Amino acid sequence: MRAIIVHMWASNPDAVWYPWLKNELENKGFDVKVPKLPETDKPRIQNWVTSLAETVGNLDEETYFIGHSIGCQTIARYLEQLPDDIKVGGVVFVAGFFKRLTGIDDPDEKETEMHWLETPIDLKKVSKHFNKSIAIFSDNDPFVPLDNQDDFKNKLGSEIIIEHNKEHFDGQEVPAVLEAVLKLSDKN
Repeated sequence: MRAIIVHMWASNPDAVWYPWLKNELENKGFDVKVPKLPETDKPRIQNWVTSLAETVGNLDEETYFIGHSIGCQTIARYLEQLPDDIKVGGVVFVAGFFKRLTGIDDPDEKETEMHWLETPIDLKKVSKHFNKSIAIFSDNDPFVPLDNQDDFKNKLGSEIIIEHNKEHFDGQEVPAVLEAVLKLSDKN
């Protein structure tokens, strides 16, 4: 089984909980990749999706994706462009958004936000590429309001988990993410 962790905006594979999750999943027998995506301070859809595709290579139902924040969008946009007959094992979305963000005031960051939010995405097409997904949100996230869960629940069919006081999931360990991956892969 493979797991691919897609980091958030202005981040890298060695930040927050990514090394911890990589280690935990490797201990469960997963082959784990955490690609360093380009231009993380000004992420662009095409660059990030292309970079993710290069990392992924061949896909099958033994491949699981874990996205954090803008990484969730990256995974969804990657899946959207796949041929109809390709399915992955499942996706865990952490602090994902398609609807709106809050707390972004810097003009350059606002431009990046609009680049991702205003570029259309066909979530129905995305949902055809996996049987199961779990979307995890925090009730006090300063950037991703809870109403973002609606798209995950209603358009992607995700199971929704609301964590308390986890902000933007910037900690070193997030057990709910590990549990979600193991649940999707039936490894728990």
